[in-house]
Amino acid sequence: MAANVSLAGKTALVTGGSQGIGAAIAKGLAAAGAHVAVAARNAGKAQGVAAEIAAAGGSAEAVSLDVSDPASVTAAFKGLVERQGKIDVVVNNAGITEDGLILRMSKEAWDKVVATDLTGVFLVSQEAVKTMMRKKVAGRIVNITSVVGLMGNAGQTNYSAAKAGVLGFTMALAREVGSRGITVNAVAPGYIETAMTDRLTPEQRMALVGQIVLGRLGTPEDVAGAVVFLASEAASYVTGTCLNVSGGLFIG
Repeated sequence: MAANVSLAGKTALVTGGSQGIGAAIAKGLAAAGAHVAVAARNAGKAQGVAAEIAAAGGSAEAVSLDVSDPASVTAAFKGLVERQGKIDVVVNNAGITEDGLILRMSKEAWDKVVATDLTGVFLVSQEAVKTMMRKKVAGRIVNITSVVGLMGNAGQTNYSAAKAGVLGFTMALAREVGSRGITVNAVAPGYIETAMTDRLTPEQRMALVGQIVLGRLGTPEDVAGAVVFLASEAASYVTGTCLNVSGGLFIG
């Protein structure tokens, strides 16, 4: 029997959904049938993605949301529930980097990354759990971490620590809310084709690809496919785990 990956009748919220991996995730969830709230600090940019989804025959809206601001998170969830009645799927994708070697890294750079990449996941997930339990839905929370949270990366102690924290958070929360029918999982992308990798020189790109077993950089759609699976009924017996979407950059 074919696995059911239809999200028809579901409402999903994707943080950091205005570009790159987040935009691909939003489009993937919409293509599977969900109504998608494309959330970003700049709702104008998110509106562009929502319009693309609508043009393709999907259902979407733009939502203003700053994951590091508790009031913004609460307001975004409250408004979406008022409009849609419930929230079934939440994808914590918003993230930033402030790279630098630890001897030169400021506390501000550390705090800024942790506030968005880890505390933001806590704030959004906390609101998601409250909403899902109140509405008695079999919810899905998917946290976007990174392979650097699994293997580390020089010059990214702040980012690596935050993303490793997301993994621990995912496992702990899965244990807390499983009895309520809510699953919590993570996806760890490797090197993905984004605006950042577009700036690489041919030599840098070749060096990166040389570390990847499958011999290519990933695409945002590769990540989106993993998220759609975890958000669907096909993954109803999967919780507390991490899907490593790195083409074999990390194996373990």
